[in-house]
Order: sequence, then C-alpha cells, then structure tokens
Amino acid sequence: MEVGGISSRDFYVKLLHPYRHILGLWQPDIGPYGGLLNVVVDGVFIIGWMYLPPHDPRVEDPMRRRPLFRIHMLESDKATVECMYGHKGPHKGDIQTVKKDEFSTKCNETEYHRMPGGRQEEFRTWLEEEWGRTLEEIFHEHMQELILMKFIYTSQYDNCLTYRRIYLPPTMPSDLLQPGLFKGTYGSHGLEIVMLSFHGTSARATKLTGDPNVPAGQLTLDVDLNRPVVLPDLEHQRKIEELSRLVMGVHEEMQREAEQQPLTSTPVKGSADGACVDACEAEGTEADHGASSDNQPGPSTDSAEAQPFVLPLGVMARNEVYPRTCRKCFYGTGLIAGHGFTSPERTPGLFVLFDEDRFGFIWLELKSFSLYSRLTDHLAHAHAPNMERFEAMLQNMQSWTS
Repeated sequence: MEVGGISSRDFYVKLLHPYRHILGLWQPDIGPYGGLLNVVVDGVFIIGWMYLPPHDPRVEDPMRRRPLFRIHMLESDKATVECMYGHKGPHKGDIQTVKKDEFSTKCNETEYHRMPGGRQEEFRTWLEEEWGRTLEEIFHEHMQELILMKFIYTSQYDNCLTYRRIYLPPTMPSDLLQPGLFKGTYGSHGLEIVMLSFHGTSARATKLTGDPNVPAGQLTLDVDLNRPVVLPDLEHQRKIEELSRLVMGVHEEMQREAEQQPLTSTPVKGSADGACVDACEAEGTEADHGASSDNQPGPSTDSAEAQPFVLPLGVMARNEVYPRTCRKCFYGTGLIAGHGFTSPERTPGLFVLFDEDRFGFIWLELKSFSLYSRLTDHLAHAHAPNMERFEAMLQNMQSWTS
C-alpha cells in the first residue's frame, strides 16, 4: 500500500469495508450448471476466483482456478472494479449488491472477451481449458453434444452474473467423516462438485455444479447411515447379481417398514436429488462390489478396519483408478432424471466410504460407479454460522433450479 501511495485508512474505508459482504463462497446463477466462486482478499486486491474441477476423469487432481473479477485502488483514490474474463487482460467492470447474500457482476467492455477467430476460436480455447481435449479427441457423439450445449449456454452471460451465498457444512463429532466439498465423476457430464453434509442419521451430497439432467442445487446422494451393508468376499463382490440382491434387500425392507408406518415414512423415490442419467455412459471398467445387509450398526469409522473392495463386473467406472479397500458401506439413493430435469427419481445404490478424503457410489439401476475426492483448498469466510442457516441454504439451493 505504501508503494502505491494508499493509506491504510483509505484501503479499509474505500475497499475492505464497502466490499466486506462479498467475501466468502458463492454459487453463480448459470442455469443448470452452477459453479463455485470464492471471493478473497489477496494483497491489495479483492479477487473473485472461479473454482473449476480438474479435467475428466482425474478426480484426485487439484482444482483449477480462474479469476473473474478484481477490485483495487491502484489507479485512483477510490475502488476500481475490473472484469478478468477473457484473454486480453483486465478491463472495466461493475459489482452491485442485489440484496443480502446476493450480488451481481457486470462487464462494461465485453469486446475484450472476443477473439480474432470468432466463436470458433473461442469454442476451441474454452474446450481446451474446460476439458483439456479437442472435440476430435472426444469420440462419444452424445458427449460432444453436451459440451457444445454447455459452451453456448454459459458463454452468453459474458461474465454478467448473479451470485448467491453458500456455506460449508457445520462439523459435528458424530459425523462419519469430515463434511465438505468433493469432486465426483458424472459420466458424459464430466467432473462435478458436490457438498457432503450430515443430518442426524443421513449423509447428503448436494450439487454445486450440475448438468442438463440433474442441475446444480439438487440432492445427488442421500445415504441412510442406519443401513450398513456388509461386503462379501471378493469372489462374490465381482457378481452384479450379488450386489443387486444385497442392496435391493435393504430397499425392500425399507418399503415394508414404510407400509407398516405410513404416517412417519419417507418415500425413497421421486425426490429432487442429483445424479445424471448419463452417469451410465461412463467408460466401462471391471467393477465389483457386494454387500449384505444385517441392519445392525457397524463399527465407527475410526475403528473400522479396511476390507478388500472391487467393483462388480459390468459396472462402469469413469476412473479405473479407484481404491481397492474400503472402510464401510451403506444403503443410499441417487437421483437420476431425463434431460431438462424431467421425471426425477431416487434409485437405490451403495455408498462406499474409502477413507477420510474419498468415497464412492454405485448407481445400481445405471450400473455405473462415481468416485468422489475431497477439495483440499483453504476456503476462508465460508462456514455456516449454525446448522439452521445451513439447512435453509440447502432448501434455497434446491428451489433455485427446481
């Protein structure tokens, strides 16, 4: 600040204080796609970083970051907002607080976003950054259509976006593992970001990024921690029929209990939660996973010993490199839907806890496997003040894209 001739008082009064309300985590309103924005103080700047998953299917690689805007006082005695979108450097932008926990950005010089080669060059550059591949290297025709659709939809905004505040989930001593953000494989849709949180005897994964089938904000996984599933030996784990028998056994038992207690039951199907129908279009690998439901509480995560794990044959996995041991398994449901979030349905599956930073889910109906890996980035100003505020945020997120 001294080099730039800025007094510490001016820095606080004209920059930090007026923009303090936009620090933290935000979800952009980009239709079904969503996203994750982290606004931080970085030296003499306030910067809005968009967090992007690694290239599919490298789910354990670190997140990628892209600056969308910055605010500073380097060129005048008042705060200057600059748009950082595009490849021609910073240019004039604006930020407006819409209401509490919501703000919008605007680019005032969108010509900075254009490229000499027109939309074709912009698409090629976006594709390389977003997917790390050219369109010719993506052989799946349906995947090409999804990618082109995302480019057309997201590029129309030109960094003129509305953001809504989101929080990291609170942590409780009884949690199965540390809640937080995870990258997960979603078939032809690539990698998406989910938020894992715990609610009594259930674990839930909510989408922060989404797709045309199941949009951002929806509940992709709902896991019943009262329904542990015990894996059989490796030979039986390789049989998809064994996995189906075990998971559906728990599912049918829950349905019988629901019929006996109709006033207190919770339906297993037909809710809004997130997985994509296209998860089943993942590249196939040999998979095995079996389980057996005793309906007896399993050992805590801390005391559970690692046991061999393999995906059943016929279960497709986007990432062939997955852990070969796990600590616990539970019955759960995943949300699948048609294009445009039509006919959403919760379908049975198996939640697999590998370790503190990785878990998986076998979509039984789709015969596909999603692997999730923790985001390790430090995210400041992001934790929910209390569980009530966090629960309200989750409900709002679902309503944004329902």
